[in-house]
Amino acid sequence: MLRQDLALADFGARRFRLRSGAAREQLETSARSFLAGFNAAAEWRSEDRLASDIAAIDAPMRGFAFEGAGMACALLDILTCARGRRTRALLDGPGSDYRHLIHVGTGWAFAKLRLRPGPWARTGTDPLLRWLAWDGFGFHQGFFHSDRVVGGTRVEPGLTGDRRAIRDQGLGRALWFHECADPDGVALRIAEFPAGRRGDLWSGIGLAATYAGGVSADELALLAGHAGTYRAELAQGCAFASAARRLSGIVPRHTETAAAVLAGAPVAVAAGWTDQAMARLGPHDGTSGQYQRWRAEIRQLWTGHVQGEQ
Repeated sequence: MLRQDLALADFGARRFRLRSGAAREQLETSARSFLAGFNAAAEWRSEDRLASDIAAIDAPMRGFAFEGAGMACALLDILTCARGRRTRALLDGPGSDYRHLIHVGTGWAFAKLRLRPGPWARTGTDPLLRWLAWDGFGFHQGFFHSDRVVGGTRVEPGLTGDRRAIRDQGLGRALWFHECADPDGVALRIAEFPAGRRGDLWSGIGLAATYAGGVSADELALLAGHAGTYRAELAQGCAFASAARRLSGIVPRHTETAAAVLAGAPVAVAAGWTDQAMARLGPHDGTSGQYQRWRAEIRQLWTGHVQGEQ
């Protein structure tokens, strides 16, 4: 009953921007991989079977499949009051190298059920990475409710502060898909949002451009130019994506190119900023404020890197 139709990934049906070139196929394949992972986890009968199903997906796309699997597991956990049992099994088992993506996927489940990530999201998940559920929540809203959330720049009632900021990072990732990785389209779209939200949106763009790809080095350079005063936010998103790719052990060429252009550093260096920033935080208290400080520390490390090269 939970199985999802892969046609949901069609940009034409979603009324997203359509452009010639490789971007549409790259991003639609990412979305279909998400749905394939969701379907595999929704029918999960054993760890070996799930691992085998996802292993059949093209290696650079497996992160999206595990994001979808994270959504399915969280959805089933919520519906059956399982207190995160399936999600923990996924994180500790076949998805152990895709922890970032699985945490993002849990946010999709809440959004699908018209709920907001709350206390349950803490069960069995990383105290810092669990805030990525709000990122997934934001992506879902932008992908499936684009008229209201993208065109209308709406935010869910009562959503403010850190949660809104993290949600907007996810919305920024969705904009990369909505605009079919068009740098000019992305910049024009973000300019329609209030200035106080643009930094988080650019962070999401950096994450999606680095992880999902779809553009050339020249287009990435154009994107970086469009980011303007939000270059640090763009680089922070790039660092997040680099860390997720490094953990998986699968770093495609487009991620290497994006790290070089958007962060001005190799993937290993950009990913390392996330570790250094986390170490600066001290003991994890699991608060949204600490997650936001993590992002801020990454921006500072990027700034120091750039200044050191001048």
